[in-house]
Amino acid sequence: MSSKAMDQLRSALGECVDIEAAASVLYWDQATHMPEGGAPARGRQLSTLSKIAHEKITNPKMESLLIEAENQCNDFPEDSFEHSFLRVARRNFERAIQVPGSYVKRASQLRCELYDVWTRARPDNDFKRVSSLLKENVALSVEYSSFFKGHAHVADPLIDHADEGMTAEMIKTLFSSLRPSLVNLVKEITDEKPFDDACLRQNFPLQAQWSFGEKIIRKLGYDFSRGRQDKTHHPFMTSFSIGDVRITTRFKEDDLSEGLFSTIHEAGHALYEQGINPEYEGTYLAAGVSAGVHESQSRLWENLVGRSRSFWVYFFPILKEAFPDRFRNLTLDEFYKAINRVEKTLIRTDADEVTYNLHVMLRFDFEMQMLEGKLAVEDLPEAWRERIKSDFGLIVSDDKDGVLQDVHWFSGPVGGVFQGYTIGNVLAAEIFEKVTQAIPDLQDQIAVGNFEGLLNWLTQNVYRHGSKMPAEQLIRNITSGKGLSSKPFLNYIESKYRTLLR
Repeated sequence: MSSKAMDQLRSALGECVDIEAAASVLYWDQATHMPEGGAPARGRQLSTLSKIAHEKITNPKMESLLIEAENQCNDFPEDSFEHSFLRVARRNFERAIQVPGSYVKRASQLRCELYDVWTRARPDNDFKRVSSLLKENVALSVEYSSFFKGHAHVADPLIDHADEGMTAEMIKTLFSSLRPSLVNLVKEITDEKPFDDACLRQNFPLQAQWSFGEKIIRKLGYDFSRGRQDKTHHPFMTSFSIGDVRITTRFKEDDLSEGLFSTIHEAGHALYEQGINPEYEGTYLAAGVSAGVHESQSRLWENLVGRSRSFWVYFFPILKEAFPDRFRNLTLDEFYKAINRVEKTLIRTDADEVTYNLHVMLRFDFEMQMLEGKLAVEDLPEAWRERIKSDFGLIVSDDKDGVLQDVHWFSGPVGGVFQGYTIGNVLAAEIFEKVTQAIPDLQDQIAVGNFEGLLNWLTQNVYRHGSKMPAEQLIRNITSGKGLSSKPFLNYIESKYRTLLR
């Protein structure tokens, strides 16, 4: 069932989707293969595409088509494609018309320039090189929020854009439910003798790491006929269509875990995008529904699967074949403990499952302070050092491994992103709990390298829906109406690590 207005609206919005996909190709190229000299033109090109896409979606004709389609489609069931398509189209239109086109172009150009400068500032440990641009980016983020009225906190529009329906207050409540237990567990574990992870910090040829990681993600179900993997400064997944979902990774020759787990993490994102219903292609439904739900999938595959003992029952013999001189005398249990070592670390992406969310909370707090005008950008490095010393007892010796380590503030808005990682950790545990109830022998399947049952369950219950229903509804459907809860995550993390400590 369809209507002329619906067909016209889908065609018009399809052009916006295509323009945004073309921009994503340019972003991907900038982060992977573009020569340094291309940066100025790339900023101009991306800002032009952003401006064109914004003009198209805010065209008065778009609103007329939207109203006409809504009037003609009142009788569609709530769970129909048409109903969902119109809901998302209306939401995106209402968001877009609040934001001036001139702002869209300015923000795109500034963030493209900022990212390019950051790629050199970080290895050179030069925060001053990016500080003025970062200050502009904070101002742009505050300006964005000012376009939306009626929110309780300046960060709310930014958070809602990434995790629809969530607010700063809701995130603070979630963090409050996690922090005391995590702080206590970190202390309990680190007071004991830490697991030895020296086996992961040997020399591992980069090509051998690449080949082993590729074997893993192929086995998990990542479809290379609809994707590819490249190297970059900070790993990410990007989707240009359901048939073209790409991932990036990075490696350290003296640290196996860096490339290994970032590869699995990004593949988790990609499995989500590759699993979306093909009928949604070319529409805004053909995307993950929220940052938190997306992160739940990357973290589920990376941690609940990739750091499980069952996973390595299958893959440890293959790892020993790939690096025979490194692991010849190591047992499976020794390796399992090594990859699950709990250690206070400076780097978020290197953090274990227990300390990871403390890194997210730190970044979220700084975002709030910068957006509220309580923390100046020039004071950020010192504030970072003080907080790391307070939370982790560590000394930050340089900004490269401090305030410059994450790409997010240097490529997108300041605010509205980091909370998705903790939402994802919490939701991953809830989802995995449901999967294990539905597939009682799941760990046995994983131990023999069979991931089809898990992937099929996730595809049917999460992936295929794309953005067809709001994240809150999707979560309630999966959790039998319970919604987002930190209890399954805390139960999982405490059970796993107390078992490891025995």
